[in-house]
Amino acid sequence: MSSPSAQEAEDYKRLREAFVSDHYGGTVTEINIVTIVAPAGILLWSALQAHYRLFDRYGPLACAIDFLINCGAILFSTTVYSNEPIMLVLLLTLPVFFSFVNTVSQKSADKQKTPRKPSVDDKGKKDDDLQVIDPLPVKPFVTHYRGAMMIITCVCILAVDFKVFPRRFAKTESIGTSLMDLGVGSFVFAAGVVSVRQQLKEANGDAPRTNFIQRFVTSFRHALPLVVLGLIRLYSVKKLNYAEHVTEYGVHWNFFFTLAVIPPFVAIFQTVFRLIPSYAIIAYAISLTQQLCLSYAGLLQWLAFAPRDGLINSNKEGLASIPGYLAIFLAGQDIGMAILQRDQDPNSSEIQNDLWLAQTLGGDDKVTDMKKTHERQSTWLRLAKWSGIWIVIYFFSTGNYGPRLTVSRRFANMAYFVWVCAFNTVQLWIFCTIETLFFPDVYGARHKHTELERAKKATSRILAAFNRNGLAIFLLANLLTGLINMSLRTIEMARIPAMVVLIGYLAVLSAVALTLDRYNVSIKL
Repeated sequence: MSSPSAQEAEDYKRLREAFVSDHYGGTVTEINIVTIVAPAGILLWSALQAHYRLFDRYGPLACAIDFLINCGAILFSTTVYSNEPIMLVLLLTLPVFFSFVNTVSQKSADKQKTPRKPSVDDKGKKDDDLQVIDPLPVKPFVTHYRGAMMIITCVCILAVDFKVFPRRFAKTESIGTSLMDLGVGSFVFAAGVVSVRQQLKEANGDAPRTNFIQRFVTSFRHALPLVVLGLIRLYSVKKLNYAEHVTEYGVHWNFFFTLAVIPPFVAIFQTVFRLIPSYAIIAYAISLTQQLCLSYAGLLQWLAFAPRDGLINSNKEGLASIPGYLAIFLAGQDIGMAILQRDQDPNSSEIQNDLWLAQTLGGDDKVTDMKKTHERQSTWLRLAKWSGIWIVIYFFSTGNYGPRLTVSRRFANMAYFVWVCAFNTVQLWIFCTIETLFFPDVYGARHKHTELERAKKATSRILAAFNRNGLAIFLLANLLTGLINMSLRTIEMARIPAMVVLIGYLAVLSAVALTLDRYNVSIKL
């Protein structure tokens, strides 16, 4: 017979499991409004930096403001402001309007006045010096997007265990849309965006080309640490009798195993990419095939009704969702291929020669067409194009004039795939728009060192720190979440003490991330 304390612990475990189970999410519109707080925070941060250089000297005050804008705003939007996120967005954006009014007379002078060292002065540099410019420059808007996504993820994995976090934001049981459902897919999509850097380096001749065997072996090296983390999580959950949501991934499966399975498959599809040079098409084909299996091959019936009587059946959700997450990762890679490379400089000799030739051969109309061709190659327009494409596909897939699919994170079906792709591409486009407005000449430098300095000035230090060691911070967030839940009865805590715990938790994560970044430490898992 169990002792009273053991029985009490078991009862509380069941309460926690019930607390995060049987939810059906909310609306996509509400999720969009809540998550727009992240770009709104960067909008305010960019205005303060571009107009007042507030973060050039990153002291305690600048760090505190950075934390409040880019971490605190996200935390509050998902908790105490969850019912009125528009109010929080207004509180963040109104100061931007006033900063424009106050600096309108000096706007052109203050827009990007970065101090430049004599050693990297571009004037008089020889042509061979210009070759040091990186063809894959550091892009602040990508850093902001990935850093904000990581912060939202870290906030949600703990906040979901408190009553201050709305139940409609928790993961759905089988179908529906929720903030945490979106977070899982966004984590995978964001990983895909930056994973193509090596491929782009090989394509540009900056790295030796690798064959399939080399890529496959490398993929297993990347997967091994994730497998270890998955096993550690599995052991700790079972050993400590920690609350678990079985229908999320299965009895033994967890998100680390899903992340570990993706790299070997990606190595295979890199070979397919040479035959079908579009990861988006490959991703869509994978998702469509999975959806056909769900709808017509009995996969959905197996997932919904098969008893958990064996290793495969016990982990059916985790196994069946692999194609969906693989498709999301590949779609992220497609966006990465489109945005990580350097845009062509409109003042470069190559483009000027093209325009001169167009003028000579075809007159003004030909020049106009040539300019439009080069404009279409810009990152901003590529993101705008893909945002429109994914949005159209999403509304077709879920609307009355298409197959009327329902989003399911549990099965990572086609509707979930296109929703995640549409959301993240739009988010990237918004972050890119903010960067273009406030820091238009980040990529206008003629020397790599100058460009890196400009990119650093245009990047939030906290978001850069979360982005740099994202997986390590995510692991720490999971450890802290477990520790807090074993130390406190989170589901019974009132709003104020819950917010104190969440702010402290987020402050610890930020401090660790900033410390690692300060000492130039990158933890690769």
